[in-house]
Amino acid sequence: MNTVILEVRSLADTLADAARAMHSGRAEREARIGFATPELLWQVLSAKRWELLKAMCGAGAMSIREAARRVGRDVKAVHGDVTALLNAGILSRTVEGGVVFPFEAVKVEFVLEAA
Repeated sequence: MNTVILEVRSLADTLADAARAMHSGRAEREARIGFATPELLWQVLSAKRWELLKAMCGAGAMSIREAARRVGRDVKAVHGDVTALLNAGILSRTVEGGVVFPFEAVKVEFVLEAA
């Protein structure tokens, strides 16, 4: 299954893991997108954007209009959400101009620690 992991971790940790993976020669089986803080993760991944990802998950490329139809929302509002998800690296643009969420599953990981 093609999975993306949305996680909260520092840039240093992300780079260290990438260096270890390259050195060991092991291939990463899951895509990872990191956020510096839980607050940033939730800012990017709002409830409406999560709903949009669920509608696009495993569905292939589509137009923003089609994505809006699937979630029953205004095209202009969905366009704003798509732009934010593109900027975060969660969605991708196709050569034809559509958008795609190229994963079949999403996993969100972060740890809440005592202050």
